[in-house]
Amino acid sequence: MKRIVLSLLVVFLFASSFNAEDGKKFGNDLTVKEKTLISKILETPNDFVGKKVLVEGTVVGVCKKRGCWIDIASDKEYEKIRIKVNDGEIVFPMELKGKTALVEGEVYVIQPHPEHKKDNEKEGDECVVPEVKYQIKGLGAVVK
Repeated sequence: MKRIVLSLLVVFLFASSFNAEDGKKFGNDLTVKEKTLISKILETPNDFVGKKVLVEGTVVGVCKKRGCWIDIASDKEYEKIRIKVNDGEIVFPMELKGKTALVEGEVYVIQPHPEHKKDNEKEGDECVVPEVKYQIKGLGAVVK
């Protein structure tokens, strides 16, 4: 009986150390199997709006107030995409910056308000509408 308990304990410890090597999990389990390049999403974002994707990259920014978003570097230089989560559902700690994240979520578009003007616009000038932005609504992540 002692051998069985000891064997089960060894198996349990091995299994837990194996999972720890997989990284820290946030939110839901990842279900999408195939990764999508961030550069591909940013190149033709409308092709991805409303679709669930799995992206991977280095965490280059983290929300300092509530941990409600992270920015992930693209596979191309000077590109990144924001992963936004509902406040409190997932909280990304600041120490994730510089680590590799595998994130699953749904691509969506943020349309600027048509009456929004840039700060440096002078009165009487034509209204300058900011760019449309694309983000991923984060559902789950694993960070190593």
